[in-house]
Amino acid sequence: MLRIHFTAGDLVRTRVADNPDPLWESVLSLHQLQERQSNPAVIRWQKRVIRNGRASLRLLLPLVPARGYFPDFLTPAESAEGFEAGLDALLSTSRAQLSGQIARLAGDQPLHPWARSVAEGTSPVLRRLGEALRDYQHHAFGRSWQRIRARIEADRTWRARTQWHGGTDAMLRTFGRGLCWRPPVLESDYPVDMDMHLEGRGLLLIPSYFCHRTPVALADPSLPPTLVYPARSVGPGPTPPPAAAGPRLARLLGHTRAAVLESLGGECTTSELARRAGVSLSSASEHAAVLRSAGLISSNRLRNCVHHSLTPVGLALLDVGAIDRSVR
Repeated sequence: MLRIHFTAGDLVRTRVADNPDPLWESVLSLHQLQERQSNPAVIRWQKRVIRNGRASLRLLLPLVPARGYFPDFLTPAESAEGFEAGLDALLSTSRAQLSGQIARLAGDQPLHPWARSVAEGTSPVLRRLGEALRDYQHHAFGRSWQRIRARIEADRTWRARTQWHGGTDAMLRTFGRGLCWRPPVLESDYPVDMDMHLEGRGLLLIPSYFCHRTPVALADPSLPPTLVYPARSVGPGPTPPPAAAGPRLARLLGHTRAAVLESLGGECTTSELARRAGVSLSSASEHAAVLRSAGLISSNRLRNCVHHSLTPVGLALLDVGAIDRSVR
């Protein structure tokens, strides 16, 4: 169990990452590459990456075992600004940090000779490591990066919107099973038992496509507190939230009501509308009533559920909002 202890100041400083983190995705995808899978699509991905990326995997897998510790220098904070920025930061890691983290890796498993050479931090070795990461990115993600980004962006938008309207406390309650908010402690399933005291630094939450089962934190407590968690899936799972409301639409209806209106992509129940817009069930019902009275949506009861859909007037209003966003 991982217990993250918050103060009032930490709640103010806690946020969801603005962008997908390519180096976190690289490391966590290396974990999935080494796991036994039942999903045929994932199995096909594993086979393709192993077949095409053998050279890079020979250098990366000794640093990222299937279970347990992996070095923090592989996921620098600068990676939030993009792969190249993260790679530059990784290749600038001090020899003291490299040797210390590789020594910790050696405590969990026999150390591969390549890992020992990384600990020495010579320029040729780090250059080879950088080339391996770039090659792995190409083979593991390729054209699928847009799909990875889309899921992460959908999750990030929903959490950030919830935080904007309901505060950090409300956002921390959105995670559900596996990551439970019991103020002032966020509890997570975790391979080891540990406590993380934020002490006013806040927490950076990073949604991840390849993170699954349990969230992942940095091992070094002196680094900025970070928790990577599984981005919620689309398809059979929760519906991804819509883009943020256009500024003119928000000024007309208010941010929350505009978000509720934009969440109506096709017919949905009040409960689904609440999930999509990141609001409570009662709030979704209240906003739906106002939108219905304005002629923007229609509602019909089917058995025990009320189903909502856009009217032609509502669709036209959203079209104006889309034009507003496109010309800004």
